[in-house]
Amino acid sequence: MEEIRLNKFVASCTELSRREADRIIQEGEVSVNGSITINPAVRVTDEDTVRLGRKILSRRNILVVALHKPRGVVCSRSDERGRKTIYHLLPHKYHHLKHVGRLDLDSEGLLIMTNDGELAQKLTHPSKKLEKEYLVTVDQHFEPQVLLQLVKGVHIPEVGQAKAKFARRVSSRRLTIVLESGLKRQIRLMLETLGLRVTKLVRTRVGSLTMGELPSGATEELRKEDIAHLLTNPEPKAKPAGE
Repeated sequence: MEEIRLNKFVASCTELSRREADRIIQEGEVSVNGSITINPAVRVTDEDTVRLGRKILSRRNILVVALHKPRGVVCSRSDERGRKTIYHLLPHKYHHLKHVGRLDLDSEGLLIMTNDGELAQKLTHPSKKLEKEYLVTVDQHFEPQVLLQLVKGVHIPEVGQAKAKFARRVSSRRLTIVLESGLKRQIRLMLETLGLRVTKLVRTRVGSLTMGELPSGATEELRKEDIAHLLTNPEPKAKPAGE
């Protein structure tokens, strides 16, 4: 019988991250076989009775879904202005899932949804340095120096210094930008600082997982190998701009 740490067991039974599971265990909200346990490292099996409050916990099936978010749709469960949200697009069976990170109203592309809090934390924690790739269209032709400046770093007023990991020209008005961690509307603000307005922004990749041919508004359940791709960056094929 497999033994796992209590915090990992609690996280696998809920939508909590491992850190959140640590907190509720240490606050005395979890019991094992009738006794309050405040040590997250205690090892348990599926034969133990673990309760969160009065609720008996049992491990869930982990579900991870890729959504191609369309432009004009809000990353939220509800919107006070009555705008369409991503949950209007999801089949009912996915309504319990939470989105990992977000794309702003005018952006589109790959958005990950899951019931696994621990996975969500891995995908968003800055220390993981997971890449996110975007295909960006701007309102005018741009010079090669723009790519160099994006990688070197751009000072955004009221935000500070921001930079891309990679930036590559696709055409006279299109480029791909790779970020490891992103500020809110970072790409739009960086390019605006350089005198360019973004007219279209599509996230095409998270980690090594690409959106592929997934239609706008559609979803796809991810397999174990897909999830592994989410958590690893691809091997670099070329040097970043400026090298």
